Amino acid sequence: MTRNVRIVLLFAVTLAACGPPRSGTNAPGPDEPGSRMQDDTIGVNLVPPGYGSLRQDDVSLKIQYEGLQVKLIPLDESVIRTLSPDSYRALRDLLESRQGQINTLMSRRGIRQQRVWYVSFYGLEPEARFSPMEVTITSSGRDYRPLELIPLSAGFGSQRLRQRETQSALYLFEGDINVEQPITVSMGGIQNNTWETTLRQIQRERALIRSRSSRAPTTP
Repeated sequence: MTRNVRIVLLFAVTLAACGPPRSGTNAPGPDEPGSRMQDDTIGVNLVPPGYGSLRQDDVSLKIQYEGLQVKLIPLDESVIRTLSPDSYRALRDLLESRQGQINTLMSRRGIRQQRVWYVSFYGLEPEARFSPMEVTITSSGRDYRPLELIPLSAGFGSQRLRQRETQSALYLFEGDINVEQPITVSMGGIQNNTWETTLRQIQRERALIRSRSSRAPTTP
C-alpha cells in the first residue's frame, strides 16, 4: 500500500469516528428562547376567537376588603377567547397596545413566558386606600407576587379611590401560573379560591365554542 493511500484511509476513519458535522450552530438549544412553544397559545385548550359568550365577570376572581373591591382576570388567550367577541377584542387590544412595555419588562426581569393579569380596584367607600403590590396568586402550591405592573389609569399611583372610582393596571407575573388548575388569589389577608368553579364554566364554554365554530359557514 502506497503512502498516499494510507493517508486517505486514515482520514476517512477519522471522519467516521467524529460523526456527521454539526449543522446550524446558531439554532436554539433546549433551554433557549424559540426551542419550545408558549403553552397559552398552542394546545387543546385554545379555541377559535369570536364565538364565546362569557362576560368578564364570569372569568374574574374578586376580593372585597377595606372599602374596595379587587377584580383579577388572567389575560391568557385560552381564557379570554371564551368571552363574548366585544369583551375579547377589548382585552386583546389592551394587551397588544402595551405589548412593547411588557416585552421590555420581561427582558429586564429575565421572564421567559408571558403571564399578564388585568387587575382593577373599585372604591366602595370614600377615600379607600389600596396597596397594589400586595396581590398574591397561589398556583400548584407556590405563591406568586407581581414582578412588575403597568398602570392603565392616571390616578393609579395615588393608591386611593373615591367612591365608585376605578383604578386599573396590568400585572406581570412569572410564567409558571397554571390557569388550567385551581388558583387562589389573596390580598390583605382575604382569599378567593373559586377559580376551580370558574374553570369548569370556562371548560363548558370551550366545548360550546367548538360546536358553534364547527357549524359556522366557511368562507369561499
